[in-house]
Amino acid sequence: MRIIMIALLVLLAASVWGQAPSSSNISAPADVAAPPADATKTASGLAIKVVKPGSGKDHPAKDDVVTIDYSGWTTDGKLFDSSVPRGVPASFPVNRVIPGFSEGLQLMATGETRRMWIPEDLAYKGQEGRPKGMLVFEVTLLDIPTRAPNDVKSPPKDAQRTASGLEYKLLRAGTGKRHPKASDQVTVNYTGWTTDGKRFDSSLTRGQPATFPLNKVIAGWTEGVQLMVEGDKMRFWIPQDLAYKGNSAPFGMLVFDVELISIR
Repeated sequence: MRIIMIALLVLLAASVWGQAPSSSNISAPADVAAPPADATKTASGLAIKVVKPGSGKDHPAKDDVVTIDYSGWTTDGKLFDSSVPRGVPASFPVNRVIPGFSEGLQLMATGETRRMWIPEDLAYKGQEGRPKGMLVFEVTLLDIPTRAPNDVKSPPKDAQRTASGLEYKLLRAGTGKRHPKASDQVTVNYTGWTTDGKRFDSSLTRGQPATFPLNKVIAGWTEGVQLMVEGDKMRFWIPQDLAYKGNSAPFGMLVFDVELISIR
């Protein structure tokens, strides 16, 4: 059974941002009223400025999911949205946000902070109930979780190996106390790649975690997820005989990043 599940967008949609933040401690930048002379302007009219260079080399594509921190103001300095006071970075598909934001994200490298001045025709185009006029965002690109990891070709030396041949590595420790059983139902976010770096499936691009009985997926998943506790994020290198056994695509070893959200 494939692990593809029904999708429902639950994060930022093309014309929707989060609720107005409760904190007013995020000051508008001094140049919020208009782009400064050192800002770069694209052909579309988007103006951008690098606030802090990043260390990464990857740039997100339209079909990628990004994880960012951001704050947004109208040109009078009023903060209308921010991930910062919520304490949780935002993750969403690049092609599911306003055009100016999508364009600006694709110019960024991981770790970079940029300020964007987005004209109204690249923002909400005067929609009722949305911020009007030019919008100003300060954005830090934290991660591109749908992009293939550097070790996608083969497990690194610090990966652990089970008797079955499954290899895995803990990327982020969770706070849960119990491990799921094969008979449990789990809710996860995940992305899967072949060893040539081609992404073939992701719950992140669909905008909704996947929920399924753990004994109804490929053997490597059934075994691997039982090693996790809630909140864990792990990378798995699943050999073909624990995946689709060469009977159907994707063939060969498969690599998955999996976050265990909950156990039922």
